[in-house]
Amino acid sequence: MSRADDSLEQRTLSAGIVGDALKQVTRNVPRGEPPAWPTNAQLQVVGKDVPRMDALDKVTGRARYTFDVQLPGMLYARTLNSTVPHARIKSIDTSRAEKYPGVRAVHVLERLLMAAELRDPGDEAKEPYPIIRFTGQPIAAVAATSARAAEAALELIRVDYEPIDHVTELEAAMHADSPPVFPGPTEQRATAGGGGAAKGLPQKGNLRGPSQGGSRGEIARGFKEADVIVEGEYRTQVQTHTPLEPHGVVADWRDDELTIYASTQHVLSVRDEAAETFKLPKEKIRAISDYTGGGFGAKYGIGNYGTLAIHLSRKARAPVRLVLDRREEHVSVGNRPSSLQRLKIGAKRDGSLTAIELHSFGTGGVAAGAGVGMCHHSMYPCANVSIEHYDVFTNAGPCAAFRGPGQTQGIFALEQAIDSVATTLGIDPIAMRDKIDTRDADDVRARAAERRIGAEKIGWSRRRAPGSDTGPIKRGIGMAQSMWPYIVNSYTTCEIRIAGDGTVEAFCGTQDIGTGTRTVFAQVVAEELGLRAEDVRVHVGDSRFPPGPPSGGSRVTSSLTPAARNAAHAAARDIAGRVAPLLNAKADDLIFRNGRIEHRDDSKTSLGFAEALRRAGVETLVHRGDRRDDYEGYARKAGELHISPHAIGGVQFAEVSVDTQTGAVKVERMVAVHDCGRPINPKLVESQILGGVVQGVSYALYEDRRLDGPTGVQLNANIDQYKIVGSRETPQIDVHLIELLGGQSSTDARGVAEPANVATAAAIANAFFNATGKRIYTLPMTPANVLAALRAE
Repeated sequence: MSRADDSLEQRTLSAGIVGDALKQVTRNVPRGEPPAWPTNAQLQVVGKDVPRMDALDKVTGRARYTFDVQLPGMLYARTLNSTVPHARIKSIDTSRAEKYPGVRAVHVLERLLMAAELRDPGDEAKEPYPIIRFTGQPIAAVAATSARAAEAALELIRVDYEPIDHVTELEAAMHADSPPVFPGPTEQRATAGGGGAAKGLPQKGNLRGPSQGGSRGEIARGFKEADVIVEGEYRTQVQTHTPLEPHGVVADWRDDELTIYASTQHVLSVRDEAAETFKLPKEKIRAISDYTGGGFGAKYGIGNYGTLAIHLSRKARAPVRLVLDRREEHVSVGNRPSSLQRLKIGAKRDGSLTAIELHSFGTGGVAAGAGVGMCHHSMYPCANVSIEHYDVFTNAGPCAAFRGPGQTQGIFALEQAIDSVATTLGIDPIAMRDKIDTRDADDVRARAAERRIGAEKIGWSRRRAPGSDTGPIKRGIGMAQSMWPYIVNSYTTCEIRIAGDGTVEAFCGTQDIGTGTRTVFAQVVAEELGLRAEDVRVHVGDSRFPPGPPSGGSRVTSSLTPAARNAAHAAARDIAGRVAPLLNAKADDLIFRNGRIEHRDDSKTSLGFAEALRRAGVETLVHRGDRRDDYEGYARKAGELHISPHAIGGVQFAEVSVDTQTGAVKVERMVAVHDCGRPINPKLVESQILGGVVQGVSYALYEDRRLDGPTGVQLNANIDQYKIVGSRETPQIDVHLIELLGGQSSTDARGVAEPANVATAAAIANAFFNATGKRIYTLPMTPANVLAALRAE
């Protein structure tokens, strides 16, 4: 081992699917890492269905969400939003609103007035007025002593609009003569929407691109080598996030310090964006999220609404609460972008792929970042891949990351196309994937096992030829594979504080958005200290705690648990050293189990946890642990975001019925077989998968943002017309977990939120084909779209 590797040591670890024969692998492990855990069956707390730590607080109403925050003298804010889809603002008159009884502050967004990020240098001379680019775009806000007073004051603000031609539909915006959403050179527009797409791409009209990531080989040669070629045009709709709790903040500016209570997926991003926007040192800002009622990718940073609330608080010298209503939640804070995917695949007679060609277009409204994921170039090995993606700007609200961003749209097309290849070749769809799914040896074994288990559970053997049923009601079974990167947030630290009376507290500046992070955190700490999970008091959701990961990208469990274990392990070894003399033992011979500290070879030589601390004279112990690098390293790093060469898999099976007379599709059953490394709490993992499947069914069958062309108004910005799957439409869902040890970290845990969702629509679509013998190329599967598919040649 070279001098550069002195911080590492080689260890032999177990890897593979638990239940099969585990193999031994050699890993370079950072010195000081805890020893590898055995399988879950041999652990005391980890791997067990521990009830949620916060369950009682939630069902009794003690859990405090942002809406529940009540501060002395708190004001209530409402926002003024654009009523037109595209216009110059000639003037804004707030004088009458400022005089309304109860109004304490009015603020107009500076970024709107300057519009610097939406214009090119020198545009001030050419375009002296700020531009509105979608109906519902925030303009200003009012803070008053009551929400009713704030609403009334909004009616008194006068905005003089000069309308500009607009476009709201994807294909209309693609035309060369379409009204430009962002006229002028491209470089300044690259970040206009904040969609996260690469900068510097060429733009023509409303089309920006192409981006060609993942392209390789010679596509013409690949198709020439193919024995069969299938192609299709797939369309997916705009889906809005619709969390149970809408976006909201309470901003409390006191002197030169700011406290922000936020419904957020990342308290640190709230703090950091506020610091940048308001030119405050980060240590002067505290962001708090006690509880967040759902977040699927859009709840990062402070947003326009947060910026408005902070301005109002500073002006009024009082705390201000601004919580979006349901219409604003639909319109202005994020959505899953639509896609139009023209996909062509070539294959040999044995099913091996020779060529994948994709031309895709997507609109994230006024934002970039409407791609279709990485599945086309990375899910199945193929030597010749050509990908061209274009972002298409429209006068609509901006997109945001949404549970499996891009990948959900992409897999809907790709997994149907793979099924089409199998059908054309007369190969069973599972056998087809057994042939081509070879991208990584460890992952391949897991997915093969998932396909086998899922097929058994769904009854794949009773699957018949497409369209076999007689009569108008036809039934079918289909499957699709999931894929999401295994992501780690390296900048993750946990702190363990242990008091002399045995009280154990765990701290991390991550947040729990309803997934059970508190519980998982407690289980890991409890496992190391030989306690019950309920003996550990977990503190999350505060930017003043040690830095934690954002709740997005399926990365919390993979980032948090190794740091938590490392901190708890250090605390346990410290305690063992202090207690060893009391038991006439060596520290290395002491283990923590069942609330006691005992000799590993003589359980009678022991002390209770609290008693041991007292007798050892402990007052307070504090230990911190960091998230160390994965033992095999990473495929790539981007700042704090580290991506493993491995992926998170999963296979989903669907059984559907299709009424060919009415076009009604019913998903009767879903089987989801997933791996997420070591399941820390199987019941919570199952809950995540259930939620992902339900959300995927909703996307496949119902959800669809509808805009009125002439006005840009969303016609279904509510929970009535915006159809979401309900209890009657929710199918039977069977979940099966695979415990997969990879020898990658001190816990081997990974996330599961994204892969639980991304394959659902594709599985349902393939079941639709098996039922009817017709492909469904357009989402959602409404009666109109279904009947059109059934009539197609």
